[in-house]
Amino acid sequence: MTKNTLKSIGAVLAGFITVVVLSIGTDAVLETIKFFPPQNEPGSYTPWMLLIALLYRSIYTAAGGYVAAAMAPDRPMRHAVILGILGIAAGTLGAAANWDKTTVSTAWYPIALVIAALPCTWLGGKLKTMGLTKG
Repeated sequence: MTKNTLKSIGAVLAGFITVVVLSIGTDAVLETIKFFPPQNEPGSYTPWMLLIALLYRSIYTAAGGYVAAAMAPDRPMRHAVILGILGIAAGTLGAAANWDKTTVSTAWYPIALVIAALPCTWLGGKLKTMGLTKG
């Protein structure tokens, strides 16, 4: 394994950790202040609560794409896209594992997380690379 390969893995991992830490941290804060119900009561989430969660998780996913692109040793957009693909995989596994906890009014949320993963990481990578010039 080359030094750049390890840096690439680290860049994508750092982006992933950014998304996870920010998401879990915000969830915990919102539960603590009683804005959201405890996660062991998923049936008590309303569609507007899930819309708020989708919004902040999308922002955090874009931040993760930014981090992956910023830490990439080369081809920053490739790293952001790889993070997005990993997000699709993780979101799909999460949706499948928890599908029995959804209701008719909340089933859109895990699907939306999967759909948003790649565009959000791409946006984060694009925001990082917009000021860069070739060569």
